[in-house]
Amino acid sequence: MISKEEIFSIQNQDEFNQTALKVFRFQAAENLVYQNFIKFLGLNPAEIHSIEKIPFLPIRFFKEFEIVSGTQKTEKVFTSSGTTGSQTSRHLVTDLSFYRESLLHSFRHFYGDFEDYTVFALLPSYLEREGSSLIDMVEFWMEKSGRGGFYLYNHDELFKDLIRNEEEGKKAILIGVSFALLDFVENFQLELKNTIVMETGGMKGRKEEITREELHKILKKGLGVDEIHSEYGMTELLSQAYSKGNSRFETPSWMKILIRDTEDPLSFLAKEKTGGINVIDLANLNSCSFIATDDLGKIHPDNSFEILGRFDHSDVRGCNLMVSDV
Repeated sequence: MISKEEIFSIQNQDEFNQTALKVFRFQAAENLVYQNFIKFLGLNPAEIHSIEKIPFLPIRFFKEFEIVSGTQKTEKVFTSSGTTGSQTSRHLVTDLSFYRESLLHSFRHFYGDFEDYTVFALLPSYLEREGSSLIDMVEFWMEKSGRGGFYLYNHDELFKDLIRNEEEGKKAILIGVSFALLDFVENFQLELKNTIVMETGGMKGRKEEITREELHKILKKGLGVDEIHSEYGMTELLSQAYSKGNSRFETPSWMKILIRDTEDPLSFLAKEKTGGINVIDLANLNSCSFIATDDLGKIHPDNSFEILGRFDHSDVRGCNLMVSDV
């Protein structure tokens, strides 16, 4: 069995590749949906010896099936928000300790010790429903930090607490969904010197969609910060990538981004070429670690990546494979 230590102690590309292939073989044998998907593609897991040859499960399968590797009982179900009447993704998590370890190691890698920060959260649309992995993540941050809280729509209190924290010279993270942060800066102006501002994307139909560049420009001006940080995660994963500015995301050592050809989903593109984002998340050991998302992006020479938009569902080549056959 593959251990948490083996996954979260990865130091280099060789170790990543070796572990990824072990995870692939485990999931190909123990995940019935993924196993049938591989068979449908006419592939033999024993003949796959590089991560570029590993098949990636279309993310929409999480809406159709229970994607589980192994026989452990489900501890928690994370669900996507979706739109009214739409089918949502369901991520059955059989071992929450993998999620906790991923959150712990990832935060330390990008930001240091939890104890150094107060965590302010402005996540109304997520807080108002059940099953949000983002809320679970931020609750974990707060538990480890020992300071902070959720503010829902109480912007007055958030404003006062941010000022107080700044006056005390304490480091903080303000994490918020895009529309809520925009609502906040429409009424309150700040000059934050000790606070990291992190947006998680999403207008959720509350405001007109704007580009990330436009969003960051407004937030930087309204909150008095030089950069806006971002988090890239999703219901179907147990790990996140982070951007500390310029909308360039970096992954922790157990996570990797590949860019697939939009016309040939089994082929990959070179750096600086735009295509579909495939994610390897080795923390997703008991689900599926190899996911073809509906996001468009590109990888830069320094291995950071950008999100450039989303596919129209009709444009996701190869994602309708065998939905009715599993």
